[in-house]
Amino acid sequence: MMKELSPAHTLIKRLSLLSLLALLWPVLSQAQDITNPVWTRDWPDPTVWFGDDGRYHCIATNPTRSIVSDDLFHWEMSNVAPIDIESWGKMQAVAQRFWAPDVASVAGKRNLYLTLYNSAEDSNIGVFQEYAPGQFRYVGIITSSKETGIHDTIDPEVVTDPKTKKVWLFFGSVGGIHRVELTKDGLSLKEGAKYEHVAGLKVEQNPDRSQVFEGSYLHKHGKYWYLFVSSGFFGDHTYQLRVGRAKKLTDVFLDRDGRRMDEGFATTVLHSDKGDRFYGPGHCGEIFTAKDGNEYLFYHCHVQGSRNPNSRPLFLARIQWDKEGWPYCPSSEGEAGKPQLHPVF
Repeated sequence: MMKELSPAHTLIKRLSLLSLLALLWPVLSQAQDITNPVWTRDWPDPTVWFGDDGRYHCIATNPTRSIVSDDLFHWEMSNVAPIDIESWGKMQAVAQRFWAPDVASVAGKRNLYLTLYNSAEDSNIGVFQEYAPGQFRYVGIITSSKETGIHDTIDPEVVTDPKTKKVWLFFGSVGGIHRVELTKDGLSLKEGAKYEHVAGLKVEQNPDRSQVFEGSYLHKHGKYWYLFVSSGFFGDHTYQLRVGRAKKLTDVFLDRDGRRMDEGFATTVLHSDKGDRFYGPGHCGEIFTAKDGNEYLFYHCHVQGSRNPNSRPLFLARIQWDKEGWPYCPSSEGEAGKPQLHPVF
């Protein structure tokens, strides 16, 4: 006859089970191993979105092809051309170089924003709208440096404020990062919209580009909006990923020390040193939560010794948030086990 356990023994067994789970939890919730680059071909200025097909999609500068993934960590080339031939003809009537795409959901539809570039004085942000899964058709030009005088009207980032429902375009580089309001569908400027300088110095104010920001990306975490930017020379180890935050999209963004981003200050998230195999991390391409429960950040980076020294493949880093709500990359491993990029705590 089996002896019935007393309430005290039952409690001890339950506590033992909880203790065992507590010990196992760090193992069970361990982050996915990353083999960087996660896409080895040249893939600068990436933008990533979760498609209606339940897969992740990514395009980059000069978006002639797209890549897809089921898990964020393993990618393959798709057979979808993201922009149709007729749209390419319209784009090429405006500019000859096409940089830094941003795919954003606006008013229930998916829009693509793209830099159409000839020169700093002749640069534009164009908008496209999805007409089939992962395929976009040219709509027109949203803003042009020839009209605004804002040099390097590049690197668009569009975000909808869930509280106000207002749609904002952030963009810019050597002329400073600016913010301007769009219409509800995100296809044009709102009537009477004003351009506001929100981050970075002009290149003549800061020749080494350490406080010249570009590659805007907005991410909401907790009670703050985080503005991720890149600074330094994109072709060498000085390029790095930095951040500031504000409680509202229309507030002044501040770095960790309370200094203003529109005065050239930001907090470093990820950087490299001269001589590192992987160098020049930058141009944040979205943050996602993977199936392992951890958050991951996309960016591009150079690889020392590449046949093409200008190649910037697609990289992925785990990102966490400290007790004060600031993002950091807890480990620079996952590149075959050898630390190559230096996280900042």
